[in-house]
Amino acid sequence: MFYTSGRASLEASYMWQLFARLYGTNHLPDSSNMCHESSSVALPKSIGSSVGTIFLDDFEHTDCIFYLGQNVGTSSPRMLHQLQSVAERGVPIAVFNPLKERGLERFTDPQSPTEMLSGSETRIASHYYQLKNGGDIAALFGVAKALIEADDAAQAQGGARVLDAEFIDQHTQGFEAFAEAARGHEWIALERHSGLSRTEMEEAARLYAKAERVMAVYGMGLTQHRAGVDNVAMVCNLMLLRGNIGKPGAGICPVRGHSNVQGQRTVGITEKPELAPLDKLAEQYGFAPPRWKGHGTTDACEGVLSGEVKGFLGLGGNFIRAVPETAAMEEAWRRLPLTVQVATKLNRNHVIHGRVAYLLPCLGRIEIDEQRGGPQAVSVEDSLAHIHGSRGQTAPASPHLRSEPRIVAELAKATLAPNEHVDWDAWAGDYSKVRLAIAETYPEIFRDHMAEPYERAMWRPGGFARPIPARLRQWETESGKAQFIVPAGLFAGIEPEEADRAEVLQLMTLRSNDQFNTSIYGLHDRFRGVKGTRRVVFMNRGDIARLGLADGETVSLATAVDDGVKREVHGMRVTAYDIPPGCCGAYYPECNPLIPLWHRAEDSKVPGFKATPVRVRRESAAAQGPA
Repeated sequence: MFYTSGRASLEASYMWQLFARLYGTNHLPDSSNMCHESSSVALPKSIGSSVGTIFLDDFEHTDCIFYLGQNVGTSSPRMLHQLQSVAERGVPIAVFNPLKERGLERFTDPQSPTEMLSGSETRIASHYYQLKNGGDIAALFGVAKALIEADDAAQAQGGARVLDAEFIDQHTQGFEAFAEAARGHEWIALERHSGLSRTEMEEAARLYAKAERVMAVYGMGLTQHRAGVDNVAMVCNLMLLRGNIGKPGAGICPVRGHSNVQGQRTVGITEKPELAPLDKLAEQYGFAPPRWKGHGTTDACEGVLSGEVKGFLGLGGNFIRAVPETAAMEEAWRRLPLTVQVATKLNRNHVIHGRVAYLLPCLGRIEIDEQRGGPQAVSVEDSLAHIHGSRGQTAPASPHLRSEPRIVAELAKATLAPNEHVDWDAWAGDYSKVRLAIAETYPEIFRDHMAEPYERAMWRPGGFARPIPARLRQWETESGKAQFIVPAGLFAGIEPEEADRAEVLQLMTLRSNDQFNTSIYGLHDRFRGVKGTRRVVFMNRGDIARLGLADGETVSLATAVDDGVKREVHGMRVTAYDIPPGCCGAYYPECNPLIPLWHRAEDSKVPGFKATPVRVRRESAAAQGPA
């Protein structure tokens, strides 16, 4: 397995995927398999693009934002500046999120001395819809139903259309089937599955209908469900109803995590051979790339558990801490014949290792990277499909550290037979040569549409944009049109049996403000009022009372599925919070042991870190163990 973390640059990622394919494998799992793979599957089917359609300046032109399943305060704080600017213009921001989150409610700009001294705040969300965990499909169906039925009434009365009929006719396919599905869902079912009232869903529909340019911003609160692909498809459906793709201030914006998690896919990190330019790579480097489908992240985990996987090479990341099924995975990991980790700092995956293990320390991106060709720079792609240059500014922590491209080159040289078409040493000594190779492999992204070379364009303020046909209303789908897709069901997770409904809660895992992905920097979550611990479970006060518990009491959580595996976490403190009934929240990765490996999104195989059914049990002090 050649795993890639989103931390890796475009240059290192391109070299890594070529190394893997020259070795003879498409086993290229990566961090996006655990987060936005649901977007990468749904968006091409819906709009013909694997990435979002929003650029940064669209925030200046929008007149409504639907913000779904993403906590800006902890996951993307830089976006708070854009949201603050939008809110100050009086633009409505409708938030759909199970928890009330501080960053989505109000914001004080830390870069503004006036705001910091005065304590002034900007209201962010104008409307806050606390839907049930897993209820996004039903909520969006409710909004769509209200819009479609309002349009039906307008047509019957000869009034102005609510939907953009011209856009739907010219640019979409499948509208009638979707409209019939929306009309057919009863409000009582939509309310039960979404956790919202009909009044709330109709109010959101009126907000949407009044706006001419609507943005839909979403995160892993939508993608990390069993129906994560349908969640994303429903966002696309809503945007298509009023032509909110392909015009300034409107479109779809998936918010990704790492600085280059999107970019590594752009340069070939994928287990799916149909997504890589294999013919071009074969021509460029004189070899026959493997054509079979490789393993993504959850498939790789299954291979580790079964013993199929013999070696794991990680270009960054904390894999064992990030994946589900922690207990079984850690036990199996120690039986791996070989693990190799390229890393900037120690993490748990370096002490949970295979029988033969190599830890290869590398330069971080902030460190000056001096090679034979002089000081080097790398490039990355952000969530808004812009490619930027990045150059280290501080002295390396050690003179013995090597860069990621140099380490990849040395591994490839030591492993592969010589190839006259690949000069690994030249690439490791001068990264501009890697960028020339990238541009040759992907001319449509890095060359053909550009007024200046990749080498200069990446230093433009804001970087340079990769082409996104959907922004131009060019739909690279099978039909040549944007596609309405009807989800299979209304709930995105596993609903408990009727007999268990009162006892089982839907768990969603969360990050605190004191962490970045699996990196934990402290035990405080100032936005949620938690101090000194991460062993908490956020619960609705009504659920606490109904289950006979008390705020502050110590409990255990157990996965409420019957598959023969016992999954529990202990020593969790009940914490009353503003969260819908029937739902609970707890921190990631501490609750990864509760997530079954098979509990993953259909089609995309993203782990179902959201809407996992659990039972909460009081436990004695003796059973708690260490915190």
